[in-house]
Amino acid sequence: MTPDGLTSQQVRERLARDGENTLPGQAPRTLAIIAADVVREPMFMLLMAAGGIYLSMGEPREALALLGFIAVIIVVTVLQAARTERALDALRELSAPPATVLRDGQWLRVPSRGLVVGDVIELSEGMRVPADARLHDAHECALDESLLTGESVPVTKAAGDEVMAGTLMVGGQAHATVRATGRHTALGGIGASLGTLEAAASPLTRQLGKMTRTLAVAGGALSGLLALMVWLGGETWQQAVLAGLTLAMGVLPQEFPVILTVFLALGARRLAAHGVLVRRLPALSTLGQVDVLCVDKTGTLTENRMQLARLWVDGETFDTAGDTPLPEPFHRVLEYAVLASEETPLDPMERAFHRYANAQLAGSEHLHPGWQLSWEYALSPELPAMSHGWQDGNAGREIAAKGAPEAVAELCHLDAAHKQRVAQAARAMAADGLRVLGVARARWTDDTPPAIQHDFDFEWLGLAGLADRMKAGVPAAVAECARAGVRVVMISGDHPETARAIAREAGIAGAEVITGSQFGALDEAGRARALARCSVFARVSPLAKLSIVRALQGAGHVVAMTGDGVNDAPALKAADVGLAMGARGTDVAREAAAMTLSDDSFTSIVGALSQARRMNANLAAALLYTFAVHVPIVVLSLAAVLFGVPPLLTPLCIAVLEILIDPACSVAFEADHGHADPLAAPPARHALPGGADIAAALAAGLAVALTAGGVYALALAQLATPAARATAFATLLLASVLLIGALREQGLAALPKAARWVMLCGAVVPLPLLAFAPLSAAFGFAWPPPSMLLLALTGALASLPLARAARTLVRFAARHSASASPK
Repeated sequence: MTPDGLTSQQVRERLARDGENTLPGQAPRTLAIIAADVVREPMFMLLMAAGGIYLSMGEPREALALLGFIAVIIVVTVLQAARTERALDALRELSAPPATVLRDGQWLRVPSRGLVVGDVIELSEGMRVPADARLHDAHECALDESLLTGESVPVTKAAGDEVMAGTLMVGGQAHATVRATGRHTALGGIGASLGTLEAAASPLTRQLGKMTRTLAVAGGALSGLLALMVWLGGETWQQAVLAGLTLAMGVLPQEFPVILTVFLALGARRLAAHGVLVRRLPALSTLGQVDVLCVDKTGTLTENRMQLARLWVDGETFDTAGDTPLPEPFHRVLEYAVLASEETPLDPMERAFHRYANAQLAGSEHLHPGWQLSWEYALSPELPAMSHGWQDGNAGREIAAKGAPEAVAELCHLDAAHKQRVAQAARAMAADGLRVLGVARARWTDDTPPAIQHDFDFEWLGLAGLADRMKAGVPAAVAECARAGVRVVMISGDHPETARAIAREAGIAGAEVITGSQFGALDEAGRARALARCSVFARVSPLAKLSIVRALQGAGHVVAMTGDGVNDAPALKAADVGLAMGARGTDVAREAAAMTLSDDSFTSIVGALSQARRMNANLAAALLYTFAVHVPIVVLSLAAVLFGVPPLLTPLCIAVLEILIDPACSVAFEADHGHADPLAAPPARHALPGGADIAAALAAGLAVALTAGGVYALALAQLATPAARATAFATLLLASVLLIGALREQGLAALPKAARWVMLCGAVVPLPLLAFAPLSAAFGFAWPPPSMLLLALTGALASLPLARAARTLVRFAARHSASASPK
């Protein structure tokens, strides 16, 4: 290592030699792998089985045509899957955590995959160690090595110690030199690749899987019954099996997983373009159902850029605004506030103390750059105060303490009257929205520090109030959440009065504030009552944050949680949707959360809520379309057997419909913005459509089936079977395209451009099937006369209002039944 770290040339050479700093993971899905997965889908296996039946019946032309369309479907599906893979790759690229590295004498932020052996990196509290490294300086450094060892107790590290990739910095700061990267690290050696980990199935995925299995079982039973009926009716076993396969393809909902994957991947990529990175795709759907949003104040509602605003000493107050020099009586409280802070602080409050002291006390005896830090007592849930012991060059040591005013007052053993004056002053400052800290000093003459801070004889010095400005746009975003039926709950570690002032400024409803200790002392019933009436929680520990989130979930709420610090991670992970701050957030918070706000903007949450609700609505519409468009296939396949007429649909015909259905759902519906404001109503409890909506979609599909069946009957009365079949199939194909409009609330109005192209292609592309003799013969078609083509067009156009009327009628009946049922 050189004083300037590595040079750019050295980095390029070592990157070429050792490769990127990435762990061995799942091989990328190539087009060949995607195609192999597609071929194994049940729908394609049914199509290939049908091709085999045609060959056994001595009809190679039909078999080849069917296999040709199988190839077309595979190409379409593979291209669609490749598009999804590109979206996922883009998300993985965005999610690569950055590292701070010294190169060419400058500190830079680079993707961690670009680290090489010999790089000098900076480690700080809350980040994940990006590579195996050796510390060459460390300040209060502690790591969570549970990923490698299973031991959850943090391990203290000093200069010269090794740190391993994947471990978490839970305290302190350090600089280290990279010793190994990628597969050469300890984590890479045991094959612990995050890319191979599979998240548990989400409620949406489980519900969709259950629905798919139910339909598959029902379709299998119905197909077997139809095949038996055809065989008992005197047809050959090949004709019977072909009829059963045709019906199975009509019932099997193979589009469901494709639609879900495409919607989630493209929806996540759309959110990424707006500053919201989705790390776990199913969380995007869950976000649309959120009805409670828990927010951490610091860094989420406020800028997390503290400024020293006010000092209080012995009843006297000094406001730091303006250019007035700091009066002498306030020098000591500022002096010891700096001494109770880190020498190179990361905490915004400590930076504010250093910044103001350097401006006001420079050159005075109140700054001590030559003193050596000897001991430190950290904050704890039991005592929210910290102390530093400094060697001042004399026989003893100076002890500086800062923390919650009540905790520091307790350390100073103040009498009741003095405690009351301090508490009143702290409340007055907190009521103005200030973060208030007490400051104290002590003297210690022994070389060995005491076990606890209470063993020092502290002298009370005063109070310091720090201001953290509200982020621009937060009140408007909170109002939008309220309009959307999303309750905002603020969870803060601040004084209750500070929390109340910030909540009031942000527009969070309710004046009551409950502290974490008060909430923890309540029983289950008391917590439920507190959560129902209170939206502001103060003096909350990380464990209390977690209990608040779980209590809200226990009350039946879908909870999102925002945060940026290490202490937010448990609650972020437990929430239904964790939203981490990306720019200032720690790696621990980002990894615990399902989503990350890359711009740290609370207002981005409102946009994410809107996008998630729109995606859920479009996903439900796509699934309803899938239900509806399968109804004509099932009904017409059964009707041909029941009424003893030539079958309208063959496996080849269904293959054409399959080419239409997936693009119609994944392109037309996914791109649909609609007219309704997604935030104008409370969140839906479920992402998938309900029973009433499914019934309405089935009714719309039945209307299409009846229309196509009616056209088929009229055509059979006047034409030979091939021409009649072509007429009815053209009707069904066009009506299936128009069904998109029947299932939209706005009908065909304001269709997105993608949907218009899908509908146009659906209307034009199939025409060669009817006009080109070699191809039409494989379908069993013949070109119908112009009058029949007009009948097909008329029938298709008529299906749109009929399908819409059927859908409206069923929905009206469902609402009437629901309103009439006893509560």
